[in-house]
Amino acid sequence: MSLNFSFDTLTKKSAPQLQHDLVYDHLIVGGGPAALSSALYALRKGLTTGIIAANIGGQLLNTSIVDNYLGISEIGGEQLGDKFYEHVVELNAHVTVGISATAIQKANGLFEVKASDGHTYKAKTLLIATGSNPRKLEVKGESEFTNKGVAYCAICDAPLFKDKTVIIAGGGNSAVEAAIDVAKWAKDVIVVHRSEFRADKILLDRMFANDNITVFKQTQILEITGDVMMNGVVVLDKETNQSRTIHADGIFIEIGNIPNSGLVQDFVALNEFNEVMVDNRQMTNIEGCFSAGDVSDAMYKQIIVSVADGAKAALNANDYINHHF
Repeated sequence: MSLNFSFDTLTKKSAPQLQHDLVYDHLIVGGGPAALSSALYALRKGLTTGIIAANIGGQLLNTSIVDNYLGISEIGGEQLGDKFYEHVVELNAHVTVGISATAIQKANGLFEVKASDGHTYKAKTLLIATGSNPRKLEVKGESEFTNKGVAYCAICDAPLFKDKTVIIAGGGNSAVEAAIDVAKWAKDVIVVHRSEFRADKILLDRMFANDNITVFKQTQILEITGDVMMNGVVVLDKETNQSRTIHADGIFIEIGNIPNSGLVQDFVALNEFNEVMVDNRQMTNIEGCFSAGDVSDAMYKQIIVSVADGAKAALNANDYINHHF
């Protein structure tokens, strides 16, 4: 999906390619909402801006419908990414899609980013916006029915399951909060967790107080079933060792996200979740290096939050350049 989107977008409106002999004011690693927002605000400040991106859109490519972005009642995730990208290209961002950063260092006051195209790109400021990937169950049918009933963001997509039967997979705070939120829309919510709940007691109390939430502990999901759309899951009761099918219209897999922070694990400070730690300027512990979006330690992993944090990073990058160059 991502390759089709990237090259279709580039066909519509080509961006100048990155130049390895230019020192950029603001160099961005990533192609999602945080990255593109930061590019927009940097360009509007007159900063030469480059983007290294494996694809354009990030998690938007895995989002079928976005209906919680201010001013846009409903839009496809890829389409929203397309709009973000075209806005940035109009302002003359330098973008190379289909490559990835392989190493980062800071030398003589400049950031040096080695890329998979064999070039090294230099910049006065750097934004790490490499995003994250949802942790998956890794069961049969999960990939096949992604965006066909299988989803990873309850707070994003709960309204799409109005009056439906929905399964929540997971047992931490995210899963229990998802169950509570989805219960406001769905007819029935079924929480399936393979062991004991790890969520906070106050959240568990709220969940168990909902009449339309059913809970199965010590229950492991073995397979997601369906035809054109997902229609159920096969589960194993670990106490009885019996398997059965639970029928449902959708499933939210809420077992956490994996930040794409491996690139910078030896460069900037990470928290216990391997998220990049930032201050209120979106700056890391390395002066001039910023981070935004799902790879950062932002509390809420939402498009609008990523967009805002990307803008903050660019504005503070501009201030940094004004004071240091």
